[in-house]
Amino acid sequence: MKYVVYAGGILLLTLGIALTIQSNLGASPFDALLVGLSLNVGLSVGSWEMILASVLICVNALLSKQKPEVLGLLTAFITGLGIDIWLFLLESWAPFEIWYSKLCCYGIGLIIIGVGTSAYLHTNFAPIPIDRLTLIIQKLVKTNLFLARTLIYFTFLLAAMILNGPIGVGTLLTVFLGGVLLNFFMPITKRALDCILTNSRISQNHTKDHKRSIT
Repeated sequence: MKYVVYAGGILLLTLGIALTIQSNLGASPFDALLVGLSLNVGLSVGSWEMILASVLICVNALLSKQKPEVLGLLTAFITGLGIDIWLFLLESWAPFEIWYSKLCCYGIGLIIIGVGTSAYLHTNFAPIPIDRLTLIIQKLVKTNLFLARTLIYFTFLLAAMILNGPIGVGTLLTVFLGGVLLNFFMPITKRALDCILTNSRISQNHTKDHKRSIT
């Protein structure tokens, strides 16, 4: 069940990222950097997700003074692939041209990112390097997720501006709201995950007891 939640969280996260990019209101600083690299250098947005993830894994290892989390590459690969697939699907059937449709697309995407990120982080299995960096900064600076996430967002915002990534009002909203939403959804998804895992264990135990009674 843990891995189902992990996969579901990644699926939601990549959908949210694709929606914010497709809204044309401005992607998150990190995603804007990915798009900027894709437009200026080449390769897909998802490919740059995998490349930068490799760099961040090394940075995280240095900051935390631990071995590199190689499993983070697995999550980065799945995330990059998911972003490319969702962008392809959304481009095919969902052109957002009117301002309110763009706003709805962006808002829904931002919320989905918060839910998906918090859900898969609670599984504690191969977090995306940028999310692991958020947790590391939180511990190093001794602050909350909101400030740690905002600090990281501002850093990537500067890099995205240099590469002329898709920066707009949505980007600024992500800088200020991304950490707030993550901080908001973390306890909610934890309670939901605890409930799911508890029910799963009870169901498994009940099945085992039933089999024993039969034998």
